[in-house]
Amino acid sequence: MSRTALRICPLCEATCGLTLTIEGTEVTGARGDRDDVFSKGFICPKGAAFGAVDADPDRLRAPLVRRDGVLREATWEEAFDAVAAGLRPVVERDGPNAVGVVLGNPNVHTMAGALYPPVLIAGLRTRSLFTASTVDQMPKHVSSGLLYGDANAIPVPDLDRTDHLLLIGANPLESNGSLCTAPDFPGRLKALKARGGTLTVVDPRRTRTARLADRHIAVRPGTDALLLAAIAHTLLEEDLADPGDLTPHLQGLDELRDALRDFTPEAVAEACDVDAGTIRTLARELAAAPTAAVYGRIGSCTVPHGTLASWLVDVCTILTGNLDRPGGALFPQAATDRTPRPAGPGHGFALGRWRSRVSGHPEAKGELPLSALAEEIDTPTDEGTPVRALIAVAANPVLSAPDGDRLDKALDSLEFMVSVDPYLNETSRHAHVVLPPPPPSQSPHHDFAFNTLAVRNQVRYTRPAVPLEPGRMAETEIMARLVLAATGLHGTDPSAVDDMVIGQTLGKAVTEPHSPVHGRDPQELAAQLTGVSGPERRLDMMLRLGPYGDGFGARPDGLTLDRLLAHPHGIDLGPLASRLPQPLKTVSGKVELLPEPIAGDLPRLRSALRERPDGLVLVGRRHLRSNNSWMHNVPALTGGSNRCTLHIHPDDAGRLGVRDGAPVRLKGAGGEVTAPAEVTDAVRPGVVSLPHGWGHDRPGTRLGHASGNPGVNVNQLLDGRALDPLSGNAVLNGVPVEVSPVAETISALT
Repeated sequence: MSRTALRICPLCEATCGLTLTIEGTEVTGARGDRDDVFSKGFICPKGAAFGAVDADPDRLRAPLVRRDGVLREATWEEAFDAVAAGLRPVVERDGPNAVGVVLGNPNVHTMAGALYPPVLIAGLRTRSLFTASTVDQMPKHVSSGLLYGDANAIPVPDLDRTDHLLLIGANPLESNGSLCTAPDFPGRLKALKARGGTLTVVDPRRTRTARLADRHIAVRPGTDALLLAAIAHTLLEEDLADPGDLTPHLQGLDELRDALRDFTPEAVAEACDVDAGTIRTLARELAAAPTAAVYGRIGSCTVPHGTLASWLVDVCTILTGNLDRPGGALFPQAATDRTPRPAGPGHGFALGRWRSRVSGHPEAKGELPLSALAEEIDTPTDEGTPVRALIAVAANPVLSAPDGDRLDKALDSLEFMVSVDPYLNETSRHAHVVLPPPPPSQSPHHDFAFNTLAVRNQVRYTRPAVPLEPGRMAETEIMARLVLAATGLHGTDPSAVDDMVIGQTLGKAVTEPHSPVHGRDPQELAAQLTGVSGPERRLDMMLRLGPYGDGFGARPDGLTLDRLLAHPHGIDLGPLASRLPQPLKTVSGKVELLPEPIAGDLPRLRSALRERPDGLVLVGRRHLRSNNSWMHNVPALTGGSNRCTLHIHPDDAGRLGVRDGAPVRLKGAGGEVTAPAEVTDAVRPGVVSLPHGWGHDRPGTRLGHASGNPGVNVNQLLDGRALDPLSGNAVLNGVPVEVSPVAETISALT
């Protein structure tokens, strides 16, 4: 007999509500939840394939422990015994920094990934932290930290009310949005146009999003910061800048004018391959629109000037008075945010509090560049100890980081490695212990991170749709036990981790004058928490202490876990609202328009005015049915347009002798790959495009479907040396490559 259950989709940032059809314990169907307060029934191909993702036969069902060089199934007790025995001697002999932690993208899609890694890192006291952020979004965190004093204070475009949207390096019709959580992003863009608004897309490719736009600007890859600087310059030069109500909250407006003086539209036009008149038109339309928002994403982050581009996105929004106002870009307020503190100066944001051991890369947001992981393992120096043990949680850096071949060898040299991963993939195959979480249907779900980036304030929570299968362990318990094994507390009841966090959080809250529980007894508050597990009690605590919470009885109509459970389709908390100056944590208490690190990096941008690529440059590509490297093992999400081909313009193909469908060789600083050519005018001349996340051809994995159609690893073309210096983000776009046809063997019968 079939039944239905609700589930929030964990397969991309849109966080759509699903209605699952379940036969016994098997998910047999998935459709959009029409009553979901946020997604209202929208679903994409990934959500529709939830059952296939959930039931992938290659998912590991039991822990693996390496014995005599071979990974074999083991009990959970044996697995955690091995973790403790492998990690603790490294920490005690070489210190905490000898243990590296790598966090992959799927962490932000699970409750366990949100709640436990911070505890793990704090408990280990390691500075060897590497995450997917430095091959993706770190420039936005750094620019937000420098502007607003908080690296997580990222304003998002008010899609549902804006009159003018300028997208740079973003393709939300394929990605479903990123750093902007918006179910049915395509529908929201169509609604913008239907109400008479304007959509402009800046992208070297004519993407699906670009085809929807009123204007598509095919910019030269890597020059986004120059283009934005010229737009900002025009706003100031032509007296179009009008911050309006923002003005009292701004510091450095005059200094900004001087800093951008050299970036005239005429000066940047040749470097960007966008004529000066078009740049001035972009600025004038942005200023003239009743409301406007600028949104830059991965194409503008993964370039040599990613932090400057991210900073200038917000500068243009600020200069037109569109920051923190409806229809512009606003700061979301998630239900699990900390209790809002009174507005006023904060501690600010600092870069480079420590540096990587080998190349001296500065930390950003507590992280070192993922591109530096291999050298931190395989390069001895006189300073510090190499990374000798590694904890990888939902991470596959062999495919996601530059120069996977070098990292592949480095991982093989580790003294010990543990992976939390449902698959034996290109990275986890090196582990000494693999801890597999259960399928998503067997896990609870709340979006801690994505609700801080949502285009509408709301809160939703779903309990597991299917009970834990016998022999499985909840992902939250896996992570709690990993914390204990890594920090010398192996054997302690895993509930102690949640109890410790609850005690510490409430103990601090009662001492804060602005807290709704100031002066109360932490133990009495802890006793009020509800929920069937430690993670649920932590969620209840965060909701109660949050901006909409009941304050443990101080606000009787406020939010609690029990109230949220009574609303299975979620609770709508209203449209985004103006919040300044409360989110600001800068030392000045203002938006600091020209912080010193930004000013110090502008000379490098000025030098880019004279740079011109001699040959072809490479950009990435996203497919609607993929999310990085973690969905290529699902047949329903591969094939069709989701193929690992090299897009090349007909002019370049003709000049190089490349035929459509024929193999071509790409060579970059980190190596070379061969892929089939797809000749198309969807990419501008001088640019080629290869999707990321592929390259499933290494031995020792258990990815039956993916290995049958492996594609190639685009990141193997990179050697990892090209980084945005402020954020440590890898340069993945606008990378010079050589392209040549592969000689075809012709056999002649005689």
